[in-house]
Amino acid sequence: MLGLFPKLNNMCNLLIASTSTVYGQKYLEYLEEEIISFYKNCRNVVFVPYARPGGISWDEYTNIAAKAFNRLGIELKGIHRFESAGEAVKNADGFFAGGGNTFLLLKTIYEMGIMDTWKTRLNEGIPYMGTSAGSNILGQTIQNTNDMPIVYPPSFNALGMVPFNINPHYMDPNPNLKHMGESRETRIKEYLVHNEVPVVGLREGSYLLVEGKRVRLQGPLTARIFTKERAPYEIEAGEYLNF
Repeated sequence: MLGLFPKLNNMCNLLIASTSTVYGQKYLEYLEEEIISFYKNCRNVVFVPYARPGGISWDEYTNIAAKAFNRLGIELKGIHRFESAGEAVKNADGFFAGGGNTFLLLKTIYEMGIMDTWKTRLNEGIPYMGTSAGSNILGQTIQNTNDMPIVYPPSFNALGMVPFNINPHYMDPNPNLKHMGESRETRIKEYLVHNEVPVVGLREGSYLLVEGKRVRLQGPLTARIFTKERAPYEIEAGEYLNF
């Protein structure tokens, strides 16, 4: 199957990663070859640090990301270092939104007034890479984030660049653990009782490449797909999503 989605714009150019860092590696190390190819035509990549993992500042977060990009010969500049967020979004030829708290990320995007402009730019084919929270906001809503709602955005509606939601850092139930809390699968099934939008569970080290209307899973692991109409199922790396 080609994985064609009628709701996807032909121009979409997205890299949707579950995480920024896999165990035993440096920040973004596992994605280095993909990043070089993904941003090959970009001279002005704008980083969005609004998710603030662990509460670090925008400057601290931008420095971490810029150091990783500099290793690859790509210049990265924080969106907050422009005269205005709106101008940064209008003039960028590439974006990277990092992980952290999804609620805070989305709330700040709304507060900065860049949601509509950002959607327009992404529909024009401007490359966008997200990790964790930065990936979650590419879905229809952020309702399948794993994060605590530490702040309250005006809406759960996200960028809506793909016709499904994303659960980054997806973990399978482990029968050997003594932890008795609900699994990710249980929580997503609860969501689908009340909602129609499918969910893609992205395991660590896995990512989706969106090229126009095609969505392909990449990385070493399978992804778990949840829909309202059928039992959860797996897709293999290299396969195209097609609900």
